[in-house]
Amino acid sequence: MRITGGQARGRILASFKGLDIRPTSDQVREALFSILGQDLEGKRILDLFAGTGSLGLEALSRGAERAVFIESSSRAVALIRKNIEICGFKRQSLVLKRDLRRGLPALETMGGLPFDLVFIDPPYRKQLIPMVMAALAKKQVLSPAAQVVAETGREEVLGKTLATLDLTDTRTYGDTKIHFFIRRVEQ
Repeated sequence: MRITGGQARGRILASFKGLDIRPTSDQVREALFSILGQDLEGKRILDLFAGTGSLGLEALSRGAERAVFIESSSRAVALIRKNIEICGFKRQSLVLKRDLRRGLPALETMGGLPFDLVFIDPPYRKQLIPMVMAALAKKQVLSPAAQVVAETGREEVLGKTLATLDLTDTRTYGDTKIHFFIRRVEQ
């Protein structure tokens, strides 16, 4: 597993077997960032169920200003920290250990500024995405034009609207389905 673009392109990320981590493949990440755009200059990123941290690290490599990684496993948190070091993004990163089934941390705990891009990559088939999206809306952690990218198994279906987010696109890559949401502008 490696960083596929930007200033840290080609850096090999640490990973290990035996943990309930299913890292997003290099191919899927390349496709995802092709859709999102290669230049994420100044964006604030929230990587939920971060696993190895690969999605947030890809965003930082492409110019994102800051990334907050949230993961419940102590071993995965240590792995994310190691990968941040490998890529040289320590100053732009914050890693929090938290079980997201118990809710999102307060915005102040995550740096105090709303996020422009959120990645949600929970364990497949656990129905965690609608709950997390509702929490994102309730905690008001999204910037006005925020995008949310949710990863599910191929057979999983998400609604066209979740909380204050509208589905704009869905792509399938092998066993992985990527759902793209944008924050609805309230009238």
